[in-house]
Amino acid sequence: MAIKYAIIDLFAGPGGLGEGFSRAGRETATPMAIRTSIEMDKHAVATLRLRSFLRSFEDGFPKGYYDALHGNDAFGRLLEANPGQWKTACDEVQQLVLGAPGVFDVIAPTLDATREGFHGDTILIGGPPCQAYSVAGRSRNKGKFGYVLEADDRHYLYREYVRILERLRPAAFVMENVKGMLSSKVDGGGIFGRVLDDLENAADGYRLFPLTVPAPFDGLHAPARDFLVRAEDHGVPQARHRVIIVGIRRDLARREPYSSALLHRAEPVTVAEALRGIPAIRSGLSTRDSTSAWQWTVRDHAERIAAQDTLPLGIRRAVKRATKPHALPEHRLGRQTGGESPPAPLDSWFRDPHLHVMLHHETRGHIASDLGRYLFSSAFTETTGRSPKLSDFPDWLQPEHRNRDSGAFADRFRTQAAKRPASTITSHISKDGHYFIHPDPTQCRSLTVREAARLQTFPDNYFFCGTRTKQYHQVGNAVPPFLAWQIAKAVRTLLP
Repeated sequence: MAIKYAIIDLFAGPGGLGEGFSRAGRETATPMAIRTSIEMDKHAVATLRLRSFLRSFEDGFPKGYYDALHGNDAFGRLLEANPGQWKTACDEVQQLVLGAPGVFDVIAPTLDATREGFHGDTILIGGPPCQAYSVAGRSRNKGKFGYVLEADDRHYLYREYVRILERLRPAAFVMENVKGMLSSKVDGGGIFGRVLDDLENAADGYRLFPLTVPAPFDGLHAPARDFLVRAEDHGVPQARHRVIIVGIRRDLARREPYSSALLHRAEPVTVAEALRGIPAIRSGLSTRDSTSAWQWTVRDHAERIAAQDTLPLGIRRAVKRATKPHALPEHRLGRQTGGESPPAPLDSWFRDPHLHVMLHHETRGHIASDLGRYLFSSAFTETTGRSPKLSDFPDWLQPEHRNRDSGAFADRFRTQAAKRPASTITSHISKDGHYFIHPDPTQCRSLTVREAARLQTFPDNYFFCGTRTKQYHQVGNAVPPFLAWQIAKAVRTLLP
């Protein structure tokens, strides 16, 4: 298959943007495919290389992949049987720290070879790390002794993206970052205006497009807020708000305005809908775990909650229902598939008919007191439709934090409401699950890696390398692939 557009993926993470662009590239009459991915984290690099290897099989993923997954086996034999494709995947995915001294000189030959030796054109995708721009990151930085805003090089990592844009001169680019970029200020001025100016004037010039509102005439700037994309408005089961800038090289861009948005709105998808078909499993105890010990602990908390007559009757009844005999699950690992399916089109997006196991669906262990908090929080949310604030918890379930009454941690234990899209899945899920409690009180736990991946719209056959903590981190840092797929199709409509 002749590739018309070669894709370069920067700051690639585990490949959320790349997955969406790859799938869109296989569905178009003029295909596009990833040719280089650059990422600094070694675990995400391993994930990217495996996915690249799998995509290299034109007739679908090889049988050996499913054999390994179904047998819980390593991938060694599959890779050994296809050494050429594995080498290509390893060459495609480079572990580098963009912006570090000397790294640009390392990748420049690859950019030149792609631009000059490829019989087509290129598309640049990705986004620089967001810690310096995010509201939470800015808040943390203020508390750091000796922190100087203007000396934080992370504010200017976008310039490395622009530097690569200048060298590659792609037909199009997609740059993604956090909402906080819109309000971030350095040297007394807003950073976002500088970003737009630098992107627009890179190389021979680019026309910048917002995705969710009609684009104005060429030469007119869309307001900054128009570059904000709300993922939940486009079929993603998560309230994830991100800045996404699309640029088309001026020699290819139409000059007239666009009468409609490039991304179409879709019906909201709820947490419960997205998690359909994933088996119910119990959480664990962090010490001396067993099914009987876990169930005893949960029921002990349930009795105390149900006996507290100062709590609303609905919450006490929800706790009783959740802990009736035979209601509590027994296993911490869920491997079987089947049951209800998510709503279309996510059902076909998630499901793989060749996959008969549920990947990465194993729970954490929790301390006994947290089981009580999770039980109360999920029962409260099931009853009221909202997650409780810390002040809603009974005194005996309050965590023993010195600053618990400061108001800074009012949402310390947050249940993802079943009937709404999830809150933003972030890399913090790798540290603990308190912000990502499962809506089902019988399971009394935080989300598994697979459930977080579903809310991020990764296909069920997407394998994340590394420990469970590293898997969570990768999922939380990704662009939702289902949104990326829609963006890729929109970009494709702008190109010849």
